[in-house]
Amino acid sequence: MFDYKLLAALAAVVEQAGFERAAQVLGLSQSAVSQRIKLLEARVGQPVLVRAMPPAPTEIGRRLLNHVQQVRLLERALQGQVPGLDEQVQHERLRIAINADSLATWWAAAVAEFCAEQRVLLELVVEDQEVGLKRMRAGEVAGCVCSVERPVAGARSLALGSMRYLAVANADFIARHFGAEPTAANLARVPAIVYGPDDQLQHRYLAELGVTGSFAYHVCPSSEGFVRLTESGLGWGLVPELQVRGELASGALLALLPGHVIDVPLYWHYWRSGGELLSGLTEQLRRAAAGALVQAG
Repeated sequence: MFDYKLLAALAAVVEQAGFERAAQVLGLSQSAVSQRIKLLEARVGQPVLVRAMPPAPTEIGRRLLNHVQQVRLLERALQGQVPGLDEQVQHERLRIAINADSLATWWAAAVAEFCAEQRVLLELVVEDQEVGLKRMRAGEVAGCVCSVERPVAGARSLALGSMRYLAVANADFIARHFGAEPTAANLARVPAIVYGPDDQLQHRYLAELGVTGSFAYHVCPSSEGFVRLTESGLGWGLVPELQVRGELASGALLALLPGHVIDVPLYWHYWRSGGELLSGLTEQLRRAAAGALVQAG
């Protein structure tokens, strides 16, 4: 049988990115948390953590984290079903990995009512849409919004729809770099803005236009900051249509190539054994995404 105090210590160290903060969350001394991790490792016969900054789970550590995530959700469902236990139901904290552009656009409206009704507290881990699933694989989160369709072992994925991106810039930038009319070939010759080192959206966009090779770019790991930099004329960028409808209507931003867009599919990943709470959140996201994202067909 598992000693869930030991598993809670493992989860806290990974989720809080260190022993000190884990100790604060658990109400223990840092030494006590360290002792619990050592005892857990003694019981499973191998390390559960890589002692790095921040600490990272080993392969067996990831399996244990996956297990404790699902146990927490199943306990929540049981509390609501067994008479006498429902009075003990507290706010449940869900760690969700999500891409920044979803967070900046449709996500808040999609989950606000659900979280209030179900007494859910969200802890959002922002990752690029192409790499966010690594958090699920590591057992760090209960769910993930990303652009990868295939789920990790023990999880399911749901197609939410696609987020449509437009290439935009401000009027001064366009006049300075393109003259009368922007062309696909010229895009690679002027400064762009990308979200981060994992962001390959501009590369894919240019490749679809037949433009290959490297290009100069600013790096801005903030969805809102990305739009502000584009508005200021530092470069051109691909932004969600949902996010800049007001700027396009006012003329603060202009579409560079109005006939060319790129749609990024988004998927919701969640644990199969996640209980009623994750099932309810999944159904809520299905309904909300149908009205917010571009749907196939």
